[in-house]
Amino acid sequence: MTSEMPDWEFKERDVYILRELAADPQRSSRELADILDEQYGIDVSHVTVSESIREMRDAGVFREAIVPNESLFNFALFEFKFNPEHFADAWHDAMVYIRDDRHTLFYFLSDGTYQWKSVMMFPSRQAESKWIHEFYKRHGNVIQNVRNSVVHNVLKFRTDPELFTELTAE
Repeated sequence: MTSEMPDWEFKERDVYILRELAADPQRSSRELADILDEQYGIDVSHVTVSESIREMRDAGVFREAIVPNESLFNFALFEFKFNPEHFADAWHDAMVYIRDDRHTLFYFLSDGTYQWKSVMMFPSRQAESKWIHEFYKRHGNVIQNVRNSVVHNVLKFRTDPELFTELTAE
């Protein structure tokens, strides 16, 4: 993954395509072409829509991921506090371990005392506990503390289509 800004110049059509895909990711390029014509007055073929989607994906404008229904797994927020004494020698292996672990859905860096954070998924609380234990065994020298919080009652789990209108707002 990269945090670089995608090299993409948005056309009005692209923003509408992203909005409509966010509202329903299963829409076909034919459906999207019809919606563009009927709702936005943009007459393009489904082939053009399909090419635009592929080019935006290839340019990194959006990412696709399969995210399981939140009732299938226990979601947890993990926050990692460093042990500065061993950080320089061992941080990279610990970071890769978290990033590449099959339980990690989302991994990011932030400011504050707990600078690494991840949203992880486990089939049970016991599996979550076992993961923490194994992580400390392997990387406990670089981590001073792992703070984990149970994520429950997920109230929103999608991208709001209207967010894409901000891409062209100046």
